[in-house]
Amino acid sequence: MNTPSWYDLLGVAPDAPADEVRAAWRAAIADLDPTDRRFGPLNRAAEVLLDPERRAAYDAELATAEPEPEPEAVATPEREPELVAATPGALDAPARERRVVPGWLLVGVAVLTLLVAGSAAVVAATVPSDRSVDQASTAARSAAERAIVPVLSYDAAHLDDSKAAAEGYLTGSYRKKYDELFDGIIAANAPSTGTVVTARLVSSGVVRADDDRVQVFLLVDQTRTNKAEKQPVVYKNWVTVTMENVDGDWLVSGLDT
Repeated sequence: MNTPSWYDLLGVAPDAPADEVRAAWRAAIADLDPTDRRFGPLNRAAEVLLDPERRAAYDAELATAEPEPEPEAVATPEREPELVAATPGALDAPARERRVVPGWLLVGVAVLTLLVAGSAAVVAATVPSDRSVDQASTAARSAAERAIVPVLSYDAAHLDDSKAAAEGYLTGSYRKKYDELFDGIIAANAPSTGTVVTARLVSSGVVRADDDRVQVFLLVDQTRTNKAEKQPVVYKNWVTVTMENVDGDWLVSGLDT
């Protein structure tokens, strides 16, 4: 039996759009503890399938790895193999039930994925190089990991310091949104409650990337204490951070928890 594919692991079809893959991944990890052995493979599957270039390369690898069907006695060119959709039970299916994905369909899936990711047009000659995108992904991911702790932490006794620590990691446009939230909610309530929130990065992964913009998923533990709750309470959050290259520095331009 062949090793289950990333599609099998998430229970989606090989031609599933990015939104369906993301929804399947989030549902799969929703009730998992970060220490669960399934957590890493599920995140890895999402990283590959939500990155258009890596997904196209992975699809090509799958097509190469799968055995060719036995030749028929009479050629029937009109009967091309069909793409079989993976189901939640596909992990238990025998490898012989899987069909080879035709080359023309692999190209179509790769093109559609690029369109879903926001490509205005398919221009093969202008796609960024793998090395360029990989370097951007690495730099942006590291910047996101550094930024997320100060951005999601604050101390009621030192609000000015907390705010200043976060602002250095934000783009100008996102800083305005952050300041509105901080001043309108945190600064207005934290002093009376004595709330202290400390963030800790657990894991991260790049979902989508180009030379100037990278989307990163981060799993973050936030520990909170206040006057009413002396015993620390830990909240586990998945955070989607959009990193933007501003004059050579990767800064947070969007954040969704």
